[in-house]
Amino acid sequence: MADLEELMIFRQSKQYKPECEQKIALGKSILPKGWQVESGFMPIPCDIVVEKDVPVKMRDGVTLYVDVFRPATDDKVPVLISWSPYGKDNNTRATYKSLFAMIGIPDRKLSGLQKFEGSDPAYWCNHGYAVCNPDTRGITRSEGNIYMIGSHEAQDGYDLIEWLAEQSWCNGKAALSGTSYLAFSQWFIASEQPPHLAAINPEEGLSDAYRDLVSRGGITDVGFTQRIQINHVHAGEPVQAEDVAAEGLKYPFANHPVWQDKIAKPEKITCPVYVVASYSNTLHTMGTFRAWRAIPDGQKWLRIHDAQEWPDFYTAEHIEDRRKFFDHFLKGINNGWESTPIVRYSLHDFEGGNITGIPSEVFPPVETQYRKLYLNGKSQLLENVMPEADSSVKYNAEGALTLASFIFTAADRTEIIGYPKVKLWVEAEGHDDMDVYVSLYKLDKNGNLLQQFVIPNHCARNHDLTDRGGSILRYRGSTGRLRVSMRHLDDEKSTDVIPYHSFDRSEKLKAGEIVPIEIAMYPTGIILYAGEQLRLVISATDEAGSMMPGTEPQKPNNKGCHVIHCGGIYDSYLQLPFK
Repeated sequence: MADLEELMIFRQSKQYKPECEQKIALGKSILPKGWQVESGFMPIPCDIVVEKDVPVKMRDGVTLYVDVFRPATDDKVPVLISWSPYGKDNNTRATYKSLFAMIGIPDRKLSGLQKFEGSDPAYWCNHGYAVCNPDTRGITRSEGNIYMIGSHEAQDGYDLIEWLAEQSWCNGKAALSGTSYLAFSQWFIASEQPPHLAAINPEEGLSDAYRDLVSRGGITDVGFTQRIQINHVHAGEPVQAEDVAAEGLKYPFANHPVWQDKIAKPEKITCPVYVVASYSNTLHTMGTFRAWRAIPDGQKWLRIHDAQEWPDFYTAEHIEDRRKFFDHFLKGINNGWESTPIVRYSLHDFEGGNITGIPSEVFPPVETQYRKLYLNGKSQLLENVMPEADSSVKYNAEGALTLASFIFTAADRTEIIGYPKVKLWVEAEGHDDMDVYVSLYKLDKNGNLLQQFVIPNHCARNHDLTDRGGSILRYRGSTGRLRVSMRHLDDEKSTDVIPYHSFDRSEKLKAGEIVPIEIAMYPTGIILYAGEQLRLVISATDEAGSMMPGTEPQKPNNKGCHVIHCGGIYDSYLQLPFK
């Protein structure tokens, strides 16, 4: 651990602003039924015992401070943990309120006691659970330096779970729950196998900081990382905060020890797992499905929804579903949870006819068959048979038209459900590298692009914010990306369905060199009706734009022209999972 820390890059933490925090007294107090954190938030439905800023000592002597909310009862209860560095006292600050309001979650839907992206104590205490909101290492008043993703957080999470299990009010069982950071931290903590961790419920969380966050497709992109690091604040003198964005710029290869420490090991998870995923989250989808595949078979479940993670997490139906899972494994209630289908997936049609909750034993369903659609450079069609003659398509990587596309038309109603991928033979003219972005769009019978908001609020402002970015909020279809110099495949981890790149070397292109590349695309589930089309777009720029509004889009390393070779000896194709 000490050797790893020497390789990490640190900066000073930002200053915590205490005027944002809730006005709840330090120590132990009782919030009476009907209490409101402030006007506009939901009144709490029951008395809640609050223990604020409870010190918890980690194995190395560092003290973290946690808030515990629990029912006003003498009964022993299980505890849900919301693990993230976002600050346990900032739940009602203007930034979070405006963010939730933007997507369509009004203040009145929540009590304001919940940690950002975490479980609301108002609901869970009313149903016989405690909720623990920790300030992780270095955050607010917690001691130590701030770390982001990896073994430091995993070990601290282990220590907190074991401390909570020993408390007099606890029944000895703890669980982790939440979305985004509160989800991906679960892969790391659960892989440490804390004895009293009874279950986890990650909803939408990356599982590899290199591949999912700072260098998707081997293309360095630290804009979103810089944005979330703003939340690393300390109340006293500034502490050292790990600068993952700077590490992304300094360490370009995935085999560096810093990045190896930030790869989750879900194959080591032994407790029951209820994973929630979507096809549309450009930050979390790949990591969530990768972790799901790696978790050992047995007590694991997957639900794939058709929305954005926050409205899904706070929808009453899904909260009840989550409680059924926790009631079974944390309270021992025989409520039929284990008869829940192992997989419940969704199909998007982008026309108001999405289907959700489709049961299956596996993902993708066993009926899925992978089929290659070959690129024809002359007609720009996707065809069932590879063209006999060579052809190519060229676009100027620096010009006004930085893309080429290919069309497939469905003869009958067709379901595509699983993992698409693209194989291309490519050549760079005037440069020694290429950043290649691929997108798969659905078109209606008239050739119009179909897309959908995955948030409840469809106001004009949200149209503005997502027209050229905000890809997490509006879904246009499966995407993928690859820097061609990073094309080397890991033969042990790659499959014919899902290519896995080693990202441990740079292999620049020579003039006139034509090389094959494989690009993994986001898993998808879509319905095509007769006469509708799929359009495969190959581009020198990211057509989806930035992940969240306000984040700078990544700037590709492209010059000259890109050439896509098709047919003859060049088996360029789109592989699709047809059901």
